[in-house]
Amino acid sequence: MNRLLLAAYPEPYRSRQGEEVLACLSEAYPGRSRPPLREVTALVRAGLRARARAVADDPARPWWLDGIHLAALTLAALALVPYLQDVWHWALRIDPGEHAIAFRFSGWYPWAEGPTQIRLLPYGLLPLGCLIALLRGRPWIALPAAAAMIWAGATSHGRTLFGDEGKAGLGYYGLGAPIAARDLVLSGALCAACAVLALCRPSRLRRRSYRWLAPVALAMFVAGGLHIIAVSPAFQRGLFVLEVTALIAAWVATAATGDHRWLIPVATCALVRVQAIVVRPDAFMRSLPDLVVLILLVAPLPVLAIAARRRQGQAFT
Repeated sequence: MNRLLLAAYPEPYRSRQGEEVLACLSEAYPGRSRPPLREVTALVRAGLRARARAVADDPARPWWLDGIHLAALTLAALALVPYLQDVWHWALRIDPGEHAIAFRFSGWYPWAEGPTQIRLLPYGLLPLGCLIALLRGRPWIALPAAAAMIWAGATSHGRTLFGDEGKAGLGYYGLGAPIAARDLVLSGALCAACAVLALCRPSRLRRRSYRWLAPVALAMFVAGGLHIIAVSPAFQRGLFVLEVTALIAAWVATAATGDHRWLIPVATCALVRVQAIVVRPDAFMRSLPDLVVLILLVAPLPVLAIAARRRQGQAFT
């Protein structure tokens, strides 16, 4: 358990001080497989702060480029979330029938049975491909996928490539109104971010391991196996908790480093959410007051900016 806690720290820290930390834990808590919960929380918090500082101190890329990269990753992940079940069923050749997400036809795969209209691909493959390409630092691959998301949302009904889902399907909820694929603010912002990244030298972008896809695969397995769709209360509560956790993580990272890169994904997501609320103010999550949703969207921005400026001021004194 103690070695598992060290995974929260960056690799250079583990190689330099890992054994020393393990020795201190063994001496402080002899005979225990893990330290008390308070100590575990402190170690994980310190490890995450060390990781944030390591990212901020990395001279290989400017903060704004890394911030745009993080924003593109966040938008691709948010666009994929409502289609997790859909992509999982398509990959395993499962026809979910009545569990399909807002389709007019039960047989919407080429291998489905019955006299129903088919579609060739699930819309969720576009943000998934975009997410994988961005994780590996290949924005020139993500850019066509993001452009295809715009095309799917802007074109007329009746196409069988993505079916009607690309235009009229349900979107995700989380901290605001539902966003369908036909709402082009998210896909447009994602495409713009990918275009900026594609203009930069590939070596300047951070390349993340394929291990980052493990939570995505797990979420697909859960959504596909349990038929959890975007309109279910479990989905809405889970995404709400996930987004609040991400906002808190951005605040902690900014306060610990004084770096502004985490402001960019927060501001981008707030823009997407506020636009959906302005367009459809009656489509809020009914489980949360509208005022609370707006505060959760807008409040982190000035708080993060103030925290970053204060941290920078302390560094110079």
